Amino acid sequence: MALTQRLEFRQSQSLVMSPQLMQAIKLLQLSNLDLTTFVEEELERNPLLERANDGAAGDEAPIEVNQVSAEQLADAQAHNAQDGPLTTYTEWGGGASGEEDHNLEAFVAAEMTLSDHLAEQLSVAFTAPAQRMIGQYLIDLVDEAGYLPPDLGQAAERLGASQKDVEDVLAVLQKFDPPGVCARNLSECLAIQLRELDRYDPAMQALVEHLDLLAKRDIASLRKLCGVDDEDIADMIGEIRRLNPKPGMKFGSARLQTMVPDVYVRSGPDGDWHVELNSDTLPRVLVNQTYYSELSKKIGKDGDKSYFTNALQNATWLVRALDQRARTILKVATEIVRQQDGFFTHGVAHLRPLNLKAVADAIQMHESTVSRVTANKYMATNRGTFELKYFFTASIASADGGEAHSAEAVRHHIKQLIDAEEPSAILSDDTIVERLRALGIDIARRTVAKYREAMRIPSSVQRRRDKQWSTINSRASGGTGLREENPSLDLESRIDALYLPESGPLERDLEIDN
Repeated sequence: MALTQRLEFRQSQSLVMSPQLMQAIKLLQLSNLDLTTFVEEELERNPLLERANDGAAGDEAPIEVNQVSAEQLADAQAHNAQDGPLTTYTEWGGGASGEEDHNLEAFVAAEMTLSDHLAEQLSVAFTAPAQRMIGQYLIDLVDEAGYLPPDLGQAAERLGASQKDVEDVLAVLQKFDPPGVCARNLSECLAIQLRELDRYDPAMQALVEHLDLLAKRDIASLRKLCGVDDEDIADMIGEIRRLNPKPGMKFGSARLQTMVPDVYVRSGPDGDWHVELNSDTLPRVLVNQTYYSELSKKIGKDGDKSYFTNALQNATWLVRALDQRARTILKVATEIVRQQDGFFTHGVAHLRPLNLKAVADAIQMHESTVSRVTANKYMATNRGTFELKYFFTASIASADGGEAHSAEAVRHHIKQLIDAEEPSAILSDDTIVERLRALGIDIARRTVAKYREAMRIPSSVQRRRDKQWSTINSRASGGTGLREENPSLDLESRIDALYLPESGPLERDLEIDN
């Protein structure tokens, strides 16, 4: 076969990612804080871009991008054949690329807050979306000292969960670092730390339960209640004073900022759920077309014309990209609310199975777009504020061929069955499978075991031993537990009274000053 040279033309299609398109995709996944930072940088960089409430730069008000004529944009594009890419929003949190110096402060790690520290542990401790929702709700209630409100009944009511579910999640949170965090009162805080040190014996428990007597300097009554002598009571009080009554203060005393939601979900008078964007988090910017028109008449140099034409294009693109971002977030959030109507109406047990593809198909978008929109976005609902990704759960097939069940709803059913079991009738995994199938949930035994272990629920054998032992202990101790402190003494007074400098003989060591 002879080798010859020839010239051919071929027609093909390809998708080209322009700098503007890449930047628009990146805007979708930015949080409202990062978006504000990005827009502020663009406002400083682009003379044709201004805030909507800044007023006009000249005699006339600035014109929005929708009022810019097609002829003006076409003329601007014709004079800008060598358009450079938009300034890239770097991965370092808002620094500009190009020849500008890097902001060294961007490389410095931000100070870890107590909320962030607890949230990191929460993501490891729980895999079930409902438990993470409950845990995040409780973490948001923790004050700067590390304490939760005494009454958590409202949490169960708002989340549509049982009080037992909230208590179970709280028990795990109270094992988080720092020791003593998520306590509801001073006694509980000290008890958590003493358990961590393996020093919560009956004598110490009696002392912790009667901090009001310690604050009143009634050492004789304390000694009698604890069943110890003078030397032991002094050692016990010394141990108490070495504990940290405010475990959250190690992360700083600054008040934690409340998470600002991107979307609000409210119940309407017609019974439907109304979804709206949080307008306070949306940057309002306009293109100052008047300023550009005046400059275009006076600029003579080609380089200057090219600069301002490029600035006009960048400003026009940013306004459109921000508008498109807002519309996309609203569309995705609205579909999530429609799909998860049962959660908003009845609670976490009614979470439906939902994935990115289901939402993407419903709103005719790509899954990657939905994934970017749900990242770092929060929804304020009647049951609290949650990240959008929390509403996506796996599915379990229905036994009767009906609608599939959310994996989280199945976990909730498993937990309810186990919580309701009697010590004399502990449910095995096989029995749980049978009861779930009676409810129309087709699930395998190994899946029940996996969900049970993920919720840190022991096997049926271990549960039988634990519940029998708990019953014996309850009868022996008369069912006593932690009691509330004297309500006449506030928390600050009790803390100040307990933690004084250790010095002097026993009498001075026991002296409590308010």
